Amino acid sequence: MRLLIIEDEEQLLDALKRGLMKCGYAVDTAEDGITGSEMAYQNEYDVIILDLNLPGKDGIEVLKDIRARSMTTKVLILSARSSVPDKIKGLDLGANDYLGKPFDFLELEARIRNLIRRDFVQQSTVIHLQNLTLDTAQKSAAVNGHKLDLQPKEYAILEYLALHSGTVISAEELIEHIWDEEADMFSMSVKVHISNLRKKISAYCDSSLIVTVRGEGYMIAKGDSHE
Repeated sequence: MRLLIIEDEEQLLDALKRGLMKCGYAVDTAEDGITGSEMAYQNEYDVIILDLNLPGKDGIEVLKDIRARSMTTKVLILSARSSVPDKIKGLDLGANDYLGKPFDFLELEARIRNLIRRDFVQQSTVIHLQNLTLDTAQKSAAVNGHKLDLQPKEYAILEYLALHSGTVISAEELIEHIWDEEADMFSMSVKVHISNLRKKISAYCDSSLIVTVRGEGYMIAKGDSHE
């Protein structure tokens, strides 16, 4: 999943980026409201983490820009403005969640997971599809009870396909949501990652979990519902 952090405190911004990348997210950053608003317009993000006290353009104005273009992009306000009126204003203007500073990183990551689950009407962190089990909190996957040893990008691709089960996902869409803006689009190969995933999955089951739809992309067929 791809995140955008708009935050002007450089030390906090770097710490958040490192921490969320370790959790398996692709992370882009902006240090001012103008740049953040432009990046939100140019790219598709699963969640935007937005500070309110920003140079160039106030976070509230950035939020208005985002909502003027999209009502579906998830926005989590992360701000030292933690009074009730500030929270109400942010939520009324279209933020999906509001976390005051200082905060615990584990709580932030949990809230991000929750926002992503809302996008896919998923109430549990555990997904069951055919013989695949995914735990989106632990970032782990198992087939027929056997845990898969996955690289971060492999897990991210598998999770994205699982969350969109029954829908064909193009290679371009996977790139948009799994890699950040610094990725070299010409050197990466979605096919290689899909091939590696299939090899690891096939060690524990005979069925073809990830289906290729020629000329369109990849799909995991719908299976059991979420726990």
